[in-house]
Amino acid sequence: MYPEWVAMLTDTSRLAIFASAVGLIVHGSRQSLKLDEDEADENGAVIANSRQSNLQILDSKQALFLPIGASVSLLMLFYFFDSMQFLFTIFSTVIAGFAVAAVLLPVFQYLFRECPSSNCSGFAIWGRYCECCGPLSLAGIASALVATLVVVTWILTAHWALMDALGFGVCVCMIAYVRVSSLKVSTVLLLGLLLYDVFWVFFSSAIFNSNVMLDVATKEAENPVSVVINKMNVKSAGKSAPQLSLPGKLIFPSNNVQGHFAMLGLGDIVMPGLLLCFVMRFDYYKAKQDKTTGFKYYYFTIALMGYAVGLLMASIVSEITRHAQPALLYLVPCTLLPVFLLARIQGDLEQMWKDPFTVPSEKPEKEILTV
Repeated sequence: MYPEWVAMLTDTSRLAIFASAVGLIVHGSRQSLKLDEDEADENGAVIANSRQSNLQILDSKQALFLPIGASVSLLMLFYFFDSMQFLFTIFSTVIAGFAVAAVLLPVFQYLFRECPSSNCSGFAIWGRYCECCGPLSLAGIASALVATLVVVTWILTAHWALMDALGFGVCVCMIAYVRVSSLKVSTVLLLGLLLYDVFWVFFSSAIFNSNVMLDVATKEAENPVSVVINKMNVKSAGKSAPQLSLPGKLIFPSNNVQGHFAMLGLGDIVMPGLLLCFVMRFDYYKAKQDKTTGFKYYYFTIALMGYAVGLLMASIVSEITRHAQPALLYLVPCTLLPVFLLARIQGDLEQMWKDPFTVPSEKPEKEILTV
């Protein structure tokens, strides 16, 4: 007879969380690499001022202050959620909808046999677009319509699968379009977020008389449909709209325990995912430097294995202790330490610690503004 926590680890909800987290990191990293492949020179380096305008590249200062900003946002939601929930729901839903559309765009480009460029955004407002597709493409319209359908259906039904679909889009876009420029930035970011995660999960109860992280993560917002209908004094109709669990996490229902859900915050996927994206790009860069026809995912493989081990450890401890765990407490050391060890053995540590991909341009390009 197996212990109860072993049975829970093999529950479909846990397995789905595990597979989704790993799959999203792999897919997001691959999408990021495609963007680099179009920008890189023959040695795998990227010209500094040729980077895509729709990418966000984090530096050390931003990485250092990100946990502080996250803490402020968490406290605002904790204290003012009731008064801010409508705006926060609309904002997060719109962002998630755009993310889903961006993820679906390559699928529709393939189906419609449109532009194969990984830099094509379909919509001019998303960033630059290529000449063959123009500012508005058929694939872009189709992806926007499907994303809108997902968002509207989720608002009307509050179904967990649709919320997960929105979370999938956010994770892939964050990993693909947000970059850490070096191992130094990754380390500062992950260590800061580890402290953030541990404090708000383990120690916030002693100060705020409540587990702030868990309280905010499990809050349900009033449906915007209900808010609008109630403002119109049609209260009987507003009661039919369900409350929404906001798309800041993935949840999957258990097949063993009725009403039980396994949950993982999107930050526990995206933040380690930025490190894994970085090391995949470094694997590609090294292959180009060595003039090899293909490249092996040395750093990415060991970091992904570490991520899987860390996620498994967090799940085991959570089931044994019956207490919510800060996943980054396990994910950060399990991903960072193997990368540092391999980089030390391979002699790449000094190069990875700095920005290894970018070479300065000889002449700065003038910025052209269009109206």
